[in-house]
Amino acid sequence: MSDLAPGASTAGQRILLVEDSDVVRMLTVEVLEELDYRVTEAGEAQQALQILRSDEPIDLLMTDIGLPGMSGQELAVAARQLRPDLKVLYASGYAESVEIDKSEPANRTSIIGKPFSLDALRDKVQSMLGN
Repeated sequence: MSDLAPGASTAGQRILLVEDSDVVRMLTVEVLEELDYRVTEAGEAQQALQILRSDEPIDLLMTDIGLPGMSGQELAVAARQLRPDLKVLYASGYAESVEIDKSEPANRTSIIGKPFSLDALRDKVQSMLGN
């Protein structure tokens, strides 16, 4: 049995992962899929916005803060204009210096520092999605 055993209720939950680094994106998708999440990936913000404008169900937006063109925070603002209840998990190599809205509940907006451990990713996503 894997150390990353999926939670009982993760199956079918959808995550939109936005990461400009192909290697980081590939590895993160692999871990999330091992946890039984359904992952849609985007390499940049405009591609993510196209997905968010579609009818595709998304439970969590996980985005790198340092995207080219439009930052992850700008993407989250635009995403919530399209989907007001969307949960957002920021990933950043500079997590300690990133300002997020502390008035929001931790299960609605959160941040994970890069590089993150597989266990930390699992725990953060599961806590945000309530499983």
